[in-house]
Amino acid sequence: MKSMIQSLKGTRDYYPEAMAVRSWLYATVRQVSESFGYQEYDGPFLEPIDLYAAKSGDELVEKQSYVFEDRGGNLITLRPELTPSLARMIAQRQNQLTFPLRWWSFGPFWRYERPQKGRTREFFQWNIDMIGNGSAAADAELIAIIATLFRNVGLKPQDALIYVNNRSLMESELKALGVLANDLTSVFRLIDRKEKLSDKDWETYAGEIGLTTVQIDGLKNLLADTNLWHKSEALQDLFPAIGALGVEEYVQFSPHIIRGLDYYTGTVFEGQSIQGNVRRSILGGGRYDNLLSDVGGEKVPATGFAMGDLVITLILEELNLIPEKIKHPVAQVLVTTFDQIHLLDSLSLTTELRQAGLQVICYSMEDKLAKQLKYADRIGVRLVVVLGPDELSKQVITLKNLATRQQLTVPRSQAVGTIRQMLDRAVPS
Repeated sequence: MKSMIQSLKGTRDYYPEAMAVRSWLYATVRQVSESFGYQEYDGPFLEPIDLYAAKSGDELVEKQSYVFEDRGGNLITLRPELTPSLARMIAQRQNQLTFPLRWWSFGPFWRYERPQKGRTREFFQWNIDMIGNGSAAADAELIAIIATLFRNVGLKPQDALIYVNNRSLMESELKALGVLANDLTSVFRLIDRKEKLSDKDWETYAGEIGLTTVQIDGLKNLLADTNLWHKSEALQDLFPAIGALGVEEYVQFSPHIIRGLDYYTGTVFEGQSIQGNVRRSILGGGRYDNLLSDVGGEKVPATGFAMGDLVITLILEELNLIPEKIKHPVAQVLVTTFDQIHLLDSLSLTTELRQAGLQVICYSMEDKLAKQLKYADRIGVRLVVVLGPDELSKQVITLKNLATRQQLTVPRSQAVGTIRQMLDRAVPS
């Protein structure tokens, strides 16, 4: 046998059932985004590496990005995230746009990471941002969008929560511990890894970046203080706005949330699954008020988040929250073919039913009726239209519901109405 060429490591094949789930998630994201008045956009899949080198962080640029030289000698990358592209796009037309902007996107991204459950090298991601509003109400709106998505896919507060913090608050508290301004980024990364490392490894890492024993103890106390948010004016304004938006049951303050990307400037937030003993990050984002000026535009306040498709899909599957009709998409009706002589009659009927808005396939091969019924059953079609010489001569059709074993013969003129009634009664939701 010839050896089969395998797919690239960290990529996914989207067979119809997987593609249906991805499309359902996309449709849900679209509905939630548009319900808050956001407009869809997208950027290029290829960008110059310089766009990310300035603000995304060394790890993303040097270790995770797919970087290559094009034929013109330019270093370009498959986009690892969208926020820098968004900032560039807005900076290019800043004087022509009406702020605040509410934009969203759903598309593919690439990061060279070690593939594991919940993480691949190629993934789809929802990005949604508000540009031009520096208020806590803007941050609260993005958090409310997250909570609305959770509600719409069936995630309850006992399944997933949105944890909130503020980087300005943490910067102020770290400086009070004696952390120098040049070391803040390193300590932010230390905080970001607190729940990802063992206590011993975390303390070792803290020592390696130069923190003293006193500072490490002070940082531990800081991360244990659930009332710390009262020191932040931004968070004092944020939580009442979240309450007014009706999503407070999904939101908690957590000093552990810091977000790893370097461009965040204020409030940050992260949606996490809280099922079982292991918390998993579903999405994350926050305020990034300097990014537009960093790519050549005028300074404009901005806030937003990104959500990959893989982790939330895994969580929804584990909790059995993906509807069966989504996981197993099939046509509603199959029209049988008696023989090649009568094939055109079957094709004509499928066209008639499709024009009435039904999802129909035609079994256009010369197989026995039993095989056609077996095929319909195996692919999940529950309603079969039998059209043979007898039916054609009498201008009727015979309907077979494979789920209920109901069989009914009706005039062809009543086909559409009868099929709809049988689908409403008998096809599982």
